Amino acid sequence: MTAHLEMWGPAGVSMIPLGGDRITLGSSDSNDVAVPADRIMSRLHAVFEHYPAGWCVRDLGSRNGTFVNGRRIWQEHALADGDEIRAGASRFVLRSGRVPAGQVTEAGAAPPELTGRERDVLVQLCRPLLDGALFTEPASSREIAAALVVTEAAVKQHLLRLYEKFGISGEGEKRRVRLANEAMARNAITRTDLG
Repeated sequence: MTAHLEMWGPAGVSMIPLGGDRITLGSSDSNDVAVPADRIMSRLHAVFEHYPAGWCVRDLGSRNGTFVNGRRIWQEHALADGDEIRAGASRFVLRSGRVPAGQVTEAGAAPPELTGRERDVLVQLCRPLLDGALFTEPASSREIAAALVVTEAAVKQHLLRLYEKFGISGEGEKRRVRLANEAMARNAITRTDLG
């Protein structure tokens, strides 16, 4: 599987292959990845560079910054499969193609079988991602519980089952981002579900 970026925008998801060792990103058409419709992105915003250990991203002095998994980066930052990169108003997800078996589901895999409540939790988790705001995070357990009128403990149990069903390991907030990305990428939920 070749490394690529998923570019999430109002029109849906675009796949951008990462060929070569250096890929520039910005609003100018002269970039390898040009996003001229993004008025917040700098003309030459960031660069993706490939090293033997994997892909890195570096902000090129942009006005509004480059963010990886919600944190602004100030120097070169090593990327892992599933990392979310925000530049301007645009959102990208790295798919490195070098993922250890079982850590992230292969692209094109069918979504797992979900209960009605698991589906409800996924919809609430992903709903904030499509509101068009900058640097949006998936909904928290507390926000999901309030929207579904259930306890936070119940939501956490559903999330644990969803992490297992989608093959997402690890701890912390990054796991929610990975779950939301996998749910959308595998069409477990669609834009229509979120509307």
